[in-house]
Amino acid sequence: MSVLDDRQPFTEPWQAQVFALTVHLHEQGMFTWPEWADALSVEVRRPEAAPDGSDYYEHWTAALQAILAAKGVAAGDAIDRVAAAWERAAEATPHGMPIELANDPEA
Repeated sequence: MSVLDDRQPFTEPWQAQVFALTVHLHEQGMFTWPEWADALSVEVRRPEAAPDGSDYYEHWTAALQAILAAKGVAAGDAIDRVAAAWERAAEATPHGMPIELANDPEA
């Protein structure tokens, strides 16, 4: 099933979370929908984008990071550091257990 299938818009919980976060930030006035559309458009048009759209929410996440950095909400390097910490925490977390940032072995 494709990520963009109408029957299942999210294949992973994080996809729903980043979608909800984006909607929430828009509702709080962080950015307009045209600004969001422009940021997302830049990401999905990248040459390395998967032709089947399977990486759509990776592009969604990158667009959110870019717009937050552009708005001065979070610097790109700070976002990268936190993302890396979450990846390390995920790798250090036993299967089936909740991933917590405190599980980052470098914390």
